[in-house]
Amino acid sequence: MEYVRLGSTGLQVSPICLGTWRFGLEHEDSGVMETDREEAHELLDALEERGGNFIDTANGYGEGRSEKWIGEWLDERDREDYVVASKCYWSDVSRFQENLSKKNVRAEVEGSLEKLGTDYLDLLYLHRFDDETPIEHTLRAVDDLISEGKVHYVGISSCDAWKLTKGLWQADVNNYEAFTVTQPQYSATYRDPVSEYLDVCADQDIAVCPYSPLHGGFLTGKYERVGDGEVKTPDGSRGDLDEHFTDWYLDDQAWEVLDEIRAVADEVDATPAQVSLRWLMDHERFTCVPIVGARTVDQLDENLDAIEVSLSDDQWSRIDDATEADEA
Repeated sequence: MEYVRLGSTGLQVSPICLGTWRFGLEHEDSGVMETDREEAHELLDALEERGGNFIDTANGYGEGRSEKWIGEWLDERDREDYVVASKCYWSDVSRFQENLSKKNVRAEVEGSLEKLGTDYLDLLYLHRFDDETPIEHTLRAVDDLISEGKVHYVGISSCDAWKLTKGLWQADVNNYEAFTVTQPQYSATYRDPVSEYLDVCADQDIAVCPYSPLHGGFLTGKYERVGDGEVKTPDGSRGDLDEHFTDWYLDDQAWEVLDEIRAVADEVDATPAQVSLRWLMDHERFTCVPIVGARTVDQLDENLDAIEVSLSDDQWSRIDDATEADEA
């Protein structure tokens, strides 16, 4: 597997990142755990066997089980071979400290390091922008952790473009470590809400690691329209387990983009999921490393095979134009 440089960080990472938000995730309504400890380790083994090295987690995933299980897996390996990203905002320590205060940032990072069994995080994302805490306070706390060697780089996940810009400005004027990686929701079918955010990333040479790159699994092509407003959802799929799936992910725009992706997939002998991931990886304005949340080893293998898919400029543009035409 050929690695890519993660923006200006200098980190060399696999072109696809394994997201672990499903590790230990238990649905309250059904009681179903999406990925248990054994399955989590099987997925990590599969990533390793394919040459992948980029793992994304968060302090609150699976109520802390995700970091703990990753830590157990890493304990039998050379930590230096892997790039591990985690996040902070929601507290795994105290329900009164769900914010980006200096106190919470330090407490959550220390907790993540303990669960992961490591001395440092390669990348720490601010999971959300905290409107109640001045961003310079948060960046100072992260900068201190970087000086101590407990964090190497800082990124941010979901926020408005102007808030991302504000954070970059505060880092610059205070000489704090600035955001070098972002993690927005972004896919071939979810673009307009983050277009200005991505413009900032392109301008500032910030890497983009989008979550939900397959639009909640919709771009795998496993969902079908079977009538007026009716959707056939496979048993055990996210659409089957999540009552909000249809409202959040399925609209006319999504179906139209999927139709074009399916057409391209037929042309290049690939699956819709592979084409969707390849479309992201082929972005030229910024480094784009999609985060996949595979539930099974077969799904992960299919996703990683996207690295071998090749799209022509015309095929890439057709998918790009399908979204733009629908938005217009």
